[in-house]
Amino acid sequence: MNSVVLIGRLTKDPDLSYLTSGKAVCKFDIAVNRTFKNQEGKYDADFFKIQAWDKTAEAAANNLIKGRLVAIEGELRNNNYEKDGVKHYGTVINATRVEFLEWGDKKSDGSQSAGQGKYTGLDPEGFEALDDDDFIPF
Repeated sequence: MNSVVLIGRLTKDPDLSYLTSGKAVCKFDIAVNRTFKNQEGKYDADFFKIQAWDKTAEAAANNLIKGRLVAIEGELRNNNYEKDGVKHYGTVINATRVEFLEWGDKKSDGSQSAGQGKYTGLDPEGFEALDDDDFIPF
């Protein structure tokens, strides 16, 4: 089984590109805090390279910016290649699911304003209270 779940913050804006076949690929890095403090009493972080494909790639590129909190579900992949006779090894998370944990509004210049963990597209006035009978199936 090869399964990875991470929650972290983008360290830079995502990079969306298209292969010659027209397939979208989005690459970005996230920082994930460790669960324990170091000797100085601070949390260290691990940094992971993420790649998403197709509609997931386009959604990530359109909604994520540096600093945003995101959840990633995917698979760990080894990228091995040879360049100038030297073998290079790298690891990347191939994202099968990207959850946006912070939202903001996209500005006309392409940048986004940071949301504080809230999805700003919902209208709180549009909700109505439900009766308990609405949830009981019998």
